[in-house]
Amino acid sequence: MSDDSLSQLFEQVRQGSLSVEQAISQLQDQEQHKSAILPSANIDLDRSSRCGYPEVIFCEGKTSTALVEIFTLLLESKQRCLGTRISDEQAETVLKQFPQAIYNQTARTIRIPEKDAAFDEELIAGEIAVLTAGTSDRPVAEEAIETLIWMGYQPDFILDVGVAGPHRLHEQLPRIQNVSAIVVAAGMEGALPSVVGGWVSCPVIAVPTSVGYGASLGGIAALLGMLNSCAANVTVVNINAGFKAGFIAGLIADQKRATS
Repeated sequence: MSDDSLSQLFEQVRQGSLSVEQAISQLQDQEQHKSAILPSANIDLDRSSRCGYPEVIFCEGKTSTALVEIFTLLLESKQRCLGTRISDEQAETVLKQFPQAIYNQTARTIRIPEKDAAFDEELIAGEIAVLTAGTSDRPVAEEAIETLIWMGYQPDFILDVGVAGPHRLHEQLPRIQNVSAIVVAAGMEGALPSVVGGWVSCPVIAVPTSVGYGASLGGIAALLGMLNSCAANVTVVNINAGFKAGFIAGLIADQKRATS
């Protein structure tokens, strides 16, 4: 229950329009369900306690007004916000309402810290690496990076180390051989995650991107190549799913930190 809702409840009790028993019943009901129904969405306020992190908002298909309503509710519930696949027009409206928001146009994400807290305070570095095969894969990789920052991690970003220039990855091996998880974004034939997997002992989360010519089939060729990887430590998310890859990498790092 948000601070405003709680204040209203206490005020009703003070004025006598609501009994103590009724107030307790409302609090218990809120505790049980922990969701809030808005005109545009049914917000899962309990996800953080169940899954470790709050609900993330997929912005495509939502109106700018709906996004403002959703982010307002999340912030009132003391949850830091992350929106993915946000357009320039949507972001402009959200930024007017929340000037502290951090908009990444390349990643098409927006992060809004709870109150005025900065997202980059005490970020955990050295746990996760994010690699791209080429610069065209950068938008997907940056979506993963923004997700990881929202989760409290500062990933090491290594750009443009695809298999066409194998020496480039070899030069970066010291940066990836002691991390908890690696995200690799690659289009074309999707070969880079397999090569990375052969050099490291941690999980490699492969993200096929829709980068390539006609036979790449919008990322399907890279997806199939990654699914058929010979490297046993490679797992695969959906095409262009930078958020999903970043989130899984963050959970892996969380689990490793919890057991170390």
